[in-house]
Amino acid sequence: MIVLPMKHFSTLAGGLALGVMMIPIAVRSTEEFLRTVPASLREGALALGASKWKAIATVVIPAAFRGILTGIVLDLARVAGETAPLLFTAFSNRFWSPGWNQPTASLPVMIFTYAIAPYEDWHRQAWAAGLVLLGLVLLANITARIVLARKLSASFV
Repeated sequence: MIVLPMKHFSTLAGGLALGVMMIPIAVRSTEEFLRTVPASLREGALALGASKWKAIATVVIPAAFRGILTGIVLDLARVAGETAPLLFTAFSNRFWSPGWNQPTASLPVMIFTYAIAPYEDWHRQAWAAGLVLLGLVLLANITARIVLARKLSASFV
């Protein structure tokens, strides 16, 4: 949608590709967390005279907010390791990108490029970058678990 009309790779195209990939996962996780809100909360809001939309906006979404946030963090962690969409949209740049309309560097593409290179030093750098990426994904997962655990412990108090 962006690369062909512009006739070049760009950071914007890579970001859009990853964003589109994230939509179904985010929608599904949000739906699941909204379903976990007890029906008694919904019914209570409706019994107090709130419209259905007002009950959802003021009761259901705030009750599921931590879960929705957790789902988004996990979605970001999943998308962080995607290489193929970035190869076709953002391509690669070994240096800092000068703007949104230029190819950009990304850790997954760098790992791929360095791993297939014939240089032993680049292989070591690919392993190090893989470790960094793994650490970032682990950090995102731990953050998601902490956010979700606080929600669960607060609901039992």
